[in-house]
Amino acid sequence: MYNLIITGVGGQGNVLSSQLIGQALVGKGFFVTIGETYGASQRGGSVMSHIRISSRKQLSPLIPRGKADIVMGLEPVEALRVLTVYGNSRTVVIANTRPIYPVDVTSGDEKYPGEEEIQSALKGLSRKVYSVPATEKAMEMGSAILGNMIMLGALLELKLLPLSPAEFRETLARTFREARLETNLRALEEGKRFVQPG
Repeated sequence: MYNLIITGVGGQGNVLSSQLIGQALVGKGFFVTIGETYGASQRGGSVMSHIRISSRKQLSPLIPRGKADIVMGLEPVEALRVLTVYGNSRTVVIANTRPIYPVDVTSGDEKYPGEEEIQSALKGLSRKVYSVPATEKAMEMGSAILGNMIMLGALLELKLLPLSPAEFRETLARTFREARLETNLRALEEGKRFVQPG
């Protein structure tokens, strides 16, 4: 059994990422349950996808508190928020380094923590943290939305799920048309560069 949470804010491709992972694993014969939760829009529109994977049975859609095996954070503070509730000393975190400031931060009502503070907190709540400059790399490639595919490339490279990059590429080939497929495959490949399994 694998419990994966993908978290971010609206518009980062969170839901698409979870659907692609789910499709790829169902294609391999796994039982996959996906539950989505959405935060209040004034908090920055947080989105969290619970992805539960089993070789034997269908699981309930929400991961129990403290039971996440992997947290993939498309936004760093969202990763931290999820980890405080669902993480444990064995959880592996893959976190995008680029923040998206919610309205209460941009208006001056709240303070956004610094990168070192976030990293320290993530490390204190998990087994291992992989920091990925996904948004920066995606912008170099021409579109910030490719950040989710870069993050997925990092996730697959770490071999934390029963899914190879080649198997995932087959799912992308069934999902995207030629031009978008090529761009997404390049982004997926870029994600591998930022992590080393182990």
